Amino acid sequence: MQMLTAGAAAPEFTLQDQNGEMVSLSQFKGKNKVLVYFYPKAMTPGCTTQACSLRDSKSELEALNTVVLGLSPDPVKKLKGFEEKKELNFTLLSDEDHAVADAFGVWGPKKFMGNEYDGIHRISFLIGEDGNVEHVFNKFKTKDHHDVVINYLKGE
Repeated sequence: MQMLTAGAAAPEFTLQDQNGEMVSLSQFKGKNKVLVYFYPKAMTPGCTTQACSLRDSKSELEALNTVVLGLSPDPVKKLKGFEEKKELNFTLLSDEDHAVADAFGVWGPKKFMGNEYDGIHRISFLIGEDGNVEHVFNKFKTKDHHDVVINYLKGE
């Protein structure tokens, strides 16, 4: 697993969102910063905490010219259920074949309850308006993820 680092060009991708619409990273280039956050599985405790914190911080993130794209290997139907159940107000993208996670270097071996398996590592990338990785967030608690991102954006 070779994770992207700050300064690297972000891999271009186009994925289906929770509404079945195609969303490309390039549509934000030159307009917004993009928080591409990878999470393991919709409707699980840690992922729900993280998503709801980002939901509640949407206006502050928008004021900092940043849009949120959440990526997981979940199918579109599950993402739609996650959005509706938790009243999420940002785009969720389905990376079922984990091609985008592979390109960002966040798919690989994990351990959970003594079992090892391949999956998504909970890592976020701030993509600058120029399309390059501006910052990598890989040390945070799910409940504090939004604060870590906002503090970085504010220069704190």
